[in-house]
Amino acid sequence: MLFPSAFSVAWQGFSPLFCCLCSPRIRTFRRMRSCPDLQIPGIQSKIQNMVSLLTNSLASGSANPRYSDQNTKDANEVVKEILNLKLVSTKNNMGVQNLLVKHMSETGGDVYFHKFLPPEKTFKPSRFFVDSQQQYKSNFEECNKNSSVVPGVNVVGIIRAPHGDGKEAIVLVTPFLSDNIHIGDAFSLGLGYSLFHLFSRTIWLAKDFVWLAADSKYGTHAAVAAWLKDYHEPIFYHSSSFLKSKSLVDSLHPTEEKGPSYKQIDYNTLDDFQRAGTIAAALIFKVQENQIQTDKDNLSVYAEASNGQMPNLDLINVVNFLAVHRQGLQTRVESLFFMLSWKWLSVLGDILEWLGKVAFTLNPEWKFGLPSEEYVQGAAGLTSSIYHQALGIPTGAHGSFRDYQVDAITLEVSPRFSLENEMTRISYLLKIGRLLEGVVRSINNLLEKFHQSFFLYFLTSSSRFVSIGVYMIPFALLVVPLVILAAALCSYKSGGLIPLTKSDDGSVPRDYSELEFTHTNVLKSVSGTCTSGQDIDAINLGLNLHSQKWFNAAKDVLLVHLWAAVVAMFPSVICRLSLEASEMKLLIWAALSCLTLFVGSGISGVIYPKFGRWRETDKESHIEGWVALKAFTLGITTIGLVIMSVINFAAALLGVIVLVPMCLSVYPLKYILKASIMKRTLLMLLSISFIILAFPPFVVVALRGLFDGFSKASFADFWDWTEILWSWGSATYPYLFLVHVPCWVLCFRVLLYI
Repeated sequence: MLFPSAFSVAWQGFSPLFCCLCSPRIRTFRRMRSCPDLQIPGIQSKIQNMVSLLTNSLASGSANPRYSDQNTKDANEVVKEILNLKLVSTKNNMGVQNLLVKHMSETGGDVYFHKFLPPEKTFKPSRFFVDSQQQYKSNFEECNKNSSVVPGVNVVGIIRAPHGDGKEAIVLVTPFLSDNIHIGDAFSLGLGYSLFHLFSRTIWLAKDFVWLAADSKYGTHAAVAAWLKDYHEPIFYHSSSFLKSKSLVDSLHPTEEKGPSYKQIDYNTLDDFQRAGTIAAALIFKVQENQIQTDKDNLSVYAEASNGQMPNLDLINVVNFLAVHRQGLQTRVESLFFMLSWKWLSVLGDILEWLGKVAFTLNPEWKFGLPSEEYVQGAAGLTSSIYHQALGIPTGAHGSFRDYQVDAITLEVSPRFSLENEMTRISYLLKIGRLLEGVVRSINNLLEKFHQSFFLYFLTSSSRFVSIGVYMIPFALLVVPLVILAAALCSYKSGGLIPLTKSDDGSVPRDYSELEFTHTNVLKSVSGTCTSGQDIDAINLGLNLHSQKWFNAAKDVLLVHLWAAVVAMFPSVICRLSLEASEMKLLIWAALSCLTLFVGSGISGVIYPKFGRWRETDKESHIEGWVALKAFTLGITTIGLVIMSVINFAAALLGVIVLVPMCLSVYPLKYILKASIMKRTLLMLLSISFIILAFPPFVVVALRGLFDGFSKASFADFWDWTEILWSWGSATYPYLFLVHVPCWVLCFRVLLYI
């Protein structure tokens, strides 16, 4: 629950980091309500005490597992056969796929092959957010022309639910590297087969079960995304020749000389794409041997998908409960482990621990005291979650499911002991098999899609999170000052900057410093008491000049945003050049950007006011110029940040943290130098520091330095980083060039206003 007092709620809202650190359960799930269908003695009370679910029908752990020792033996036999294939054949002629088809066909399920090609990494700005089917067709045409392109082959099996209508399905993905399979891949495939065999004989299955053995030759995400594309958006291309080619048929029909003699299968139908029902949820299972040495077997949960999307939190809760309380696994989420060694963070944790103890003595209901170590670990987990969501790139193949609004997570297990030991492998197969069976059974119990829990949250650990109701508060507190300052700048002597008189000869003075500005004449003009025709003409001229100032500022802001949009499309041209070094690509990009900026500014007068506009010799008029420019900059930046918060809140939150200090502190150097020494030093330090810190390449170098060390960081990382963004179609890329870069350029323009 949230903190019971209004003071603690307000205090945690100022920073999501403090929210993570100051509550043992940042957002504790409501205890599971009593389910009338759950009448197993001794189980119901345990679930109510441990399960933190918002959907009662999941009923995690309410049934005894059916995954037995026999299923473990079957899985282990498949593991041995796969490893033997690796020893027998040095050249993989789809031996693994053929073996899986043979075993899956014996269970009575539907089996077929699915082929795919590696995705192209060409940058097409016009189709940034659109998946092109024509591009998918051209890939297969290129494959027919270029025989060197070898397609990847997935194996898909479907178990039709005996008590279902075929409208929903559950997907299990087990990736494997067909070119060089290892013990972890063999383990996951053996486990997948044992579950497939188990579910083919169950009577409680109400949803179709789909097992996707994904060929990760070109990456797991590419294999899964290609299958999902055909599953939801079928493309009709000539593919019958795929399984009828002589070389492939030979590999699918092994002889005695090539390997074991399998029973004959109708391979002519294996290329027929088959479908189950609407995918309710998906699990991606992987094995990483000896990644972290601990006293327990580790289960890592990866949930971040494209553009900060997250699966329903109940799916993570089911896995966490069954793994921790039923199978004795240690679950964790991805964290920035280098933060655990920061001394200042440990000191901050000690301070918060002491404050928690003091608060508990004042009011026992304020139960947010935690050990210092948990504060530090929570901060590392929260920072990692915010970073990966803001990046907009999925942390696993589950991201391809979220693109179709399917809840999915990646489970990566790290056993304490090597899987080469058969006894260890058998015991671990039993443990993980029962875990996955329990998760599938919980999803099978649902009569509707996941919807009762959270979709917008930051994970601090596998059992704690920060909800949107908490982290919206610091975002709002940071955005509001931009709106207030923009309104204050708009009202700066509003209506008062109006000329009163003309020259003695009746002509309008060419030097606007001769004009006088008062509020009295505005009131006279409005009330009709100003009888002089010359005064009325002068007032009208002043209104036009005042409007022209704001019009020019709006024009400058518009032109800078158009320039930034053009700069964002330069990589599509640079990528066509035969260049491999990131440094050279970045230099060409920077040169083109600077060239277009100065040429455009020279024509329109964005940078040099003398070109394309009048000279501002009047002091009041000059002040109004940069004031109008900054007001428009703050307004457009606020709009961009709010829109981005709807698309990817984490990216908007980081943008606010970087841009708001720069926008609030920037001030023309011309006026800073006229201030007192102390004020001048402070303003210059703040303005220049925040301008440098908000420079996009500097931000990337700083992040790389924190993650991998500053010795490995360089400005060339900025090109690699942006290339990853647009290759994955991350919304952070257009945000960077339509909101962040224009704001930085305009603030730099205000700083050097002349």
